[in-house]
Amino acid sequence: MTRPVPNRPGGDPRLDSASRQSLGAAFATGGEHYHAVRPSYPAQTVDFMIPPGARTAVDLGAGTGLFTRLLADRGLEVTAVDPSASMLAPLRRAVPSAAVVQAAAEHTGLESGGFDLVTSAQAWHWIDPDAGSAEAARLLRPGGTLALVWNQLDTSVPWVHRLTRIMHAGDVHAAGSGRPQRRTRAPFGAEEHHEVHWTDRTTPAGLHALMASRSYWLRSGEPIRARMTANLEWYLHEHLGFAPDEAIELPYLTFALRTRRG
Repeated sequence: MTRPVPNRPGGDPRLDSASRQSLGAAFATGGEHYHAVRPSYPAQTVDFMIPPGARTAVDLGAGTGLFTRLLADRGLEVTAVDPSASMLAPLRRAVPSAAVVQAAAEHTGLESGGFDLVTSAQAWHWIDPDAGSAEAARLLRPGGTLALVWNQLDTSVPWVHRLTRIMHAGDVHAAGSGRPQRRTRAPFGAEEHHEVHWTDRTTPAGLHALMASRSYWLRSGEPIRARMTANLEWYLHEHLGFAPDEAIELPYLTFALRTRRG
């Protein structure tokens, strides 16, 4: 179900520069695991993010290429940028047509004004919004589009809300009303927002693997990981009653925004 939402908050937690660097460093390794367990993005979201006539794109914080591949599948000439060699290794295999640059999103080293679209999927909260916006504006042709997207567990579903607490899924936000927090900076104009509610099929083992791809898990020692594992085991099997191999329909909310360079 697709819902255009002009006044809905969404996306990333508020992080200062030090927190961004510390938390983001957790993804310096583990690219293969991340690529195997993280979901892709709904087609409706991709439609919303790609402007008519776009031919070239830069995917900032591209990670393992889950969104890069969707851009390439739509026929765009894509350049993927990420600072982690571990993340880029799966991307090179999954999207062989993409140009790959190992660099920070704020300082890509790419040519100025050479692209129709700049995207960031599941990564803008690791990017400084001022420097990231400035770099995106530099990369884009006049009138080009910056589009951001986040997949997150749908916390409007009560059992999923508790699941996110157990998994320490810190990339979720509480849905609400009122004026949304602005994600981008000048010279970008008004932000248009978009949501899709959907489900991904997984299993209890898949949820354990998903938890192990989160930054909180990656930064934690074995005692904390053991406690998280035990808590998730109890919640899934004793509290919710899922069988060990049972298929689980996991609700997601995908939030996207787009804005044009002034």
